[in-house]
Amino acid sequence: MLTLEQVQEILNVKSALVYSLVRSGELPAGQFAGRGVWRVRESDLVAYIDAAFVKTAERIAPGQIPEDDSPAEY
Repeated sequence: MLTLEQVQEILNVKSALVYSLVRSGELPAGQFAGRGVWRVRESDLVAYIDAAFVKTAERIAPGQIPEDDSPAEY
């Protein structure tokens, strides 16, 4: 089980995005022991990451990702 802060670190995103993913149900999470204690199963995070790679590959194939959206490492 991961905290939302750990998820944020793993994905290297802002906390607002993690909270948005949880609120939307795109990233399953459970609330434990009261308010503000959220946990994400590692398997759910892996599934979310895998789905993101699939979606990206689907967008790349037909050329839906604009040139200015490419990673800075290139």
